[in-house]
Amino acid sequence: MSDRAGPVPRRGEADAFWLRYTVELSGHCPPSRTAFSVGAVVVAADGTVLGQGYSRRDDPHDHAEEAALRGIRPEDPHLAGATIYSSLEPCSSRSSRPRACSTLILATPLPRVVFAWREPELFVDCEGAERLCAAGRTVIERPDLAGGVRAANAHLLGTG
Repeated sequence: MSDRAGPVPRRGEADAFWLRYTVELSGHCPPSRTAFSVGAVVVAADGTVLGQGYSRRDDPHDHAEEAALRGIRPEDPHLAGATIYSSLEPCSSRSSRPRACSTLILATPLPRVVFAWREPELFVDCEGAERLCAAGRTVIERPDLAGGVRAANAHLLGTG
């Protein structure tokens, strides 16, 4: 577990706090013309950070959720009550790795996924939120916080 902690995950300002943190993490991403800059954090039910990451953190092909989950033992009992926050909708397909981020999340007992921006069809037609919902996970989209994610990806959107 990390030394970092914050509010207990729940709808409202606590979710906003953690999503703003994912946007902050996305600012650490090495730039890419072929991939989004994304941040992700896994937060236990008591507000303790279990893992965090951002796109291309350890490898040029890393996705944020993948990097955040990498350091957490799959059998960690905290996962069953945790929330994964991602600045961008978890992917449903990818060409660089065999498992999409939504698949990685489904391989854990994480019951709750919160993201700020639904992935635009710039690279793929993403169905991550739908896949997670269909598997019984609680999925919350906070488009009111998508502005920071779009700003972090302005280089791809032709706005920066």
